[in-house]
Amino acid sequence: MRKHRIAAGIMTAAAAMMVATTPAATADAVPTAPVDVQTDARIAVHFDLAAGQMPENVALAPDGTAYVTFAAARQVAAIDRRGNTRVLATLPAPADGGVNTPVLRFALTTGIVRTYDGVLHFLYASGDPTSTGLYRLVPGGTPQRIAALPADGLPNGLALDSRAGVFYITDSVRGTISTVPLRGGRATVWSAARELAPSGFLGANGIKVRGGAVWATNLDQGTLLRIPLRAARPGPVRVVASGLVGIDDFDFAGDDVLAALNGPNKIVRIAADGTAGTMLTSADGLQNPTSVAVRGGVVLVLSAAYTTARDPNIIIAALPRR
Repeated sequence: MRKHRIAAGIMTAAAAMMVATTPAATADAVPTAPVDVQTDARIAVHFDLAAGQMPENVALAPDGTAYVTFAAARQVAAIDRRGNTRVLATLPAPADGGVNTPVLRFALTTGIVRTYDGVLHFLYASGDPTSTGLYRLVPGGTPQRIAALPADGLPNGLALDSRAGVFYITDSVRGTISTVPLRGGRATVWSAARELAPSGFLGANGIKVRGGAVWATNLDQGTLLRIPLRAARPGPVRVVASGLVGIDDFDFAGDDVLAALNGPNKIVRIAADGTAGTMLTSADGLQNPTSVAVRGGVVLVLSAAYTTARDPNIIIAALPRR
């Protein structure tokens, strides 16, 4: 019965994801730049789609362990350097099975952050006001909700400003970025700028804090955004890059940004001038990439297979030199 519910959720998600890949907004809209396709990428880990193991987001530990959220399974898991998977927690399904979760119609775990002490923080979107929110998971413990989030939204991206002790959270349905103290507490809308809004499917998505600014993506608008931090208040939104159809999460490689384009099945490298070159494609094994993590000269890419419905995985590739 569980697998039937998950399969139904995957089908719903797949249908919804098609909105982001219509002919009106094709991958050809990416700004012109030299194509730098990787050839040494390899699939390091395969996951079980029928079990809902659709990797949505990742946080890396110093020892190389990748902590991931499995969206449709409502799980947090640890993947060691040998590719072994260990489920750390499974969030309880809401009473309605998740059908009240906005847009996607299935409950899912999304953004994840690991703090220096090994504590994991992650987001759960369930459509249920008693469970939607930000969770803390201490090593060997059980998940505890430390901040409630709107059940009529879709908390998606999670980033931590470690110096200020503040989490930043994107809501892809409400088109907002909210803050929550590191210790937990009330969520406060930090920005509801129009650049974060959805235009038919999902808006604000991936998020990072770097260089005195909050960086975010907008999946519907195909944009990478930079919002200056001004005494904990948002400055004016700057569109760093556009034409990035289906952009999901991202990471930094020096001054460049590596971003996952979910529908087009691409990883692109975005320069400071906003131009983007293709680094990985479906030929490398991408199956709707959701997130990217860079560690030194190594790039880790998670693919959830939302629409391809084939082989969710983790790909490892060397970072090309500029």
